[in-house]
Amino acid sequence: MVKSLLKHSIRALKRQKGYLLINILGLSIGISCSLIIMLFIIHELNYDQFNTKKDRLFRLVRTGITRDKIFDNAYTCPPVGPTMLQEFPEIESFTRIHLSSDAVVKYKDKSFVENAFIEADSTFFNLFTIPLLKGNKNTVLNAPDKIVLSESTAGKIFGDDDPIGKTLKVENYGGILYTVSGIMSDVPETSHFNADMIGSYMSNASINDEDWGHILVYTYLLFKPNTSTDQVKAHLQDFYIKYHSSLFENMGVALKDFLAEGNKRNYNLQPIKDIHLNTTIKQSMKPAYDPKYLYIFGSIALLIIIIATINFMNLSLARDTKRAKEIGIKKINGSSRGMLIGQFLTESVLVSLISLVVALIIVETALPYINNLLGINLHLSLGSGYFIIPLLIGLSVLLGMLAGSYPAFILSSFNPYRVLRDKLTGRTKKGRLRNILVVIQFSISIILIVGTLVMVRQIRYMLNKDIGFDKEQLLVLSDAGAIGNHIGSFKDALSAIPDVIKVTSSTSIPGRGEGGSSYALDGRNGQFYNITENYVDENFFDTYGMELFSGRTFSKEFSADKEACIVNESTIRNLGITNPFNTILINGSRTLSITGVIKNFNFESLHYEIGPYIFRLKSSDMNYWGYISMRLSKNASANTISEVKKTWNEYAPGEPFQYFFMDQDFANKFKTERQNARLAALFTLLALIIASMGLFGLVSFTVEQRTKEIGIRKTTGASVSNVFYLFSKEYILLIVISALISWPLIYLVAKDWLQNFYYRINLHPLDFLTGFMIAFLVAFITIGYKILRSARTNPVESLKYE
Repeated sequence: MVKSLLKHSIRALKRQKGYLLINILGLSIGISCSLIIMLFIIHELNYDQFNTKKDRLFRLVRTGITRDKIFDNAYTCPPVGPTMLQEFPEIESFTRIHLSSDAVVKYKDKSFVENAFIEADSTFFNLFTIPLLKGNKNTVLNAPDKIVLSESTAGKIFGDDDPIGKTLKVENYGGILYTVSGIMSDVPETSHFNADMIGSYMSNASINDEDWGHILVYTYLLFKPNTSTDQVKAHLQDFYIKYHSSLFENMGVALKDFLAEGNKRNYNLQPIKDIHLNTTIKQSMKPAYDPKYLYIFGSIALLIIIIATINFMNLSLARDTKRAKEIGIKKINGSSRGMLIGQFLTESVLVSLISLVVALIIVETALPYINNLLGINLHLSLGSGYFIIPLLIGLSVLLGMLAGSYPAFILSSFNPYRVLRDKLTGRTKKGRLRNILVVIQFSISIILIVGTLVMVRQIRYMLNKDIGFDKEQLLVLSDAGAIGNHIGSFKDALSAIPDVIKVTSSTSIPGRGEGGSSYALDGRNGQFYNITENYVDENFFDTYGMELFSGRTFSKEFSADKEACIVNESTIRNLGITNPFNTILINGSRTLSITGVIKNFNFESLHYEIGPYIFRLKSSDMNYWGYISMRLSKNASANTISEVKKTWNEYAPGEPFQYFFMDQDFANKFKTERQNARLAALFTLLALIIASMGLFGLVSFTVEQRTKEIGIRKTTGASVSNVFYLFSKEYILLIVISALISWPLIYLVAKDWLQNFYYRINLHPLDFLTGFMIAFLVAFITIGYKILRSARTNPVESLKYE
């Protein structure tokens, strides 16, 4: 019986090559889009899943609320890990990671910048499942000056030589000679941190740092098997108070009183599996991914499949009159309704399986482009599990049955006697169903178009927004520490280069390297604030084009500026300062007067509101790290950069020349949003193509059924435009209905998505009208081509049509 069904189905499909092509193309594009999206979602959900102890592994984070301002930060102090191991019996082990990006690595005559250099405790490889290819996981980091290299990094430095026992120098905060003690597999891409080189944390002076206010490491805790974290969480507040009260007391604040006023300070446990998809915690080693995008793209995948399935159903329903007599004859010859349903479902499943094969070819072809777009490595591994191929086939069969089930039941229900007498019933009902399906298709299309337009507008707004400083023509050198104590003469040498207008040095720059510190206001006992700080020289504000709101900036004419500071407008507002120039800020044992207020500028992503920011004068002993920034003229060229590099090599011979432009660096802050917008635009375009293909097929069948009518109308005087209007008005009305349905839905979705950004666009009626017009234009062109072609046919030929 199965053989007979297949034979009859293949014959039927051969007789409908146009229908077959449209359906295969529509389904294959829909399946391939959905597969790519699913691969991407699985990739994002798979972060840190490679760790065998992931269910027991947590990152310690600091949480707090001050004056209704919430902050969650992943940085912790060095002593918290060892202390928790002693005081909480539920904890089996801990490790600390100190991030030291942009480290300069030297081996013999080789010198390069390592962007993924970290320091870690000796327990690192007991907590994280990163296989060691050479070395013992218990000893590779158990002494100072030991280092473990990734397999690819070892090959880059040592080639085919055995690296074990060889020494290399890492110049970061002074420079350390490390001995290679182990080689590890490359850290998986789906890890929440990068690490190509892991130095022993015992080499860092902060290993013995007992300052609970010195925030500089990531702390990870491994719980014992079959223990609950609830007991630890219940005592974290007491633990925090016990070890942090002295910090508050040094600033004249009783921590318990501070907490009693509604403020909050505590530790929290973050499961390692949740790190990648949690955007609320700052200072993560790799940018977290907003899980809302997974829902968005998952919805897009589902919507595209729905559009493709609707195409299938619509085209099948549209063909009912062409196959009506076939059905009637088969029924009279003894075919049961069940046999007919089986044949139609077999046809649908065959089309779906063919579409799956085509879709897999499309996916394999498109993945290199998608990987390049996203900067990740998606791959379709059909052989990675025994269930993959059966699962795909099963889903394809299910899709085929779902797409073909309704047409199959409708077509098989025809009364053979009425059919053979051309008295087919139910046409109005089926026509209404086809219209509903078209409305659903184009409602989905308009939702995707408007959503993509809103995403693109928001990204353009962020890239072009006035951020409070001039980011254009700013060249930044990222390793000021290599210059040492010659910063002054180096800046003078740079200033002498043509097209270099201004030069400044600082410990941080907007968007990079911001660290915070606690400040209190003189006269306000019990209140202190975490403020982002930056140590700058006197030329910083002119170089960055920052506007002064009131007061003055630093000047060499005022020696007292060493005990002064400059703040932004948010500091004045958030701290409730009424007279800034009579206000004293307290930082530890230092007291600072305010000499100037700078207009607000964006030093973080536009996802966040501008917070308090403080500038302090950079002293000569801060030359071991930071940045050097140059304002270039608009006439600057590659030759200017060559001159800067030449000057760098004179002052820092043998050190890598690292530079970037501020505008490009700022644009990279929105890399994820731009990638998501491009993906959304790509899939929206494909969804429109699928919808238009289905509409083209539907119109083709409609025109084919009414060919004689077109001929009669033309012979009675109807013009081409009359015929076009008659046949197109129904579809145009359906597009209008689709817009009215889709607009409120996408409004709610877009409004919710924009809440992710503190600085955001307003939704505009033009967004929705543009979405409608694009869908309308696509539909108009699709139906116009077929209708006009038929309307221009010689009416004599039309009247001959049978």
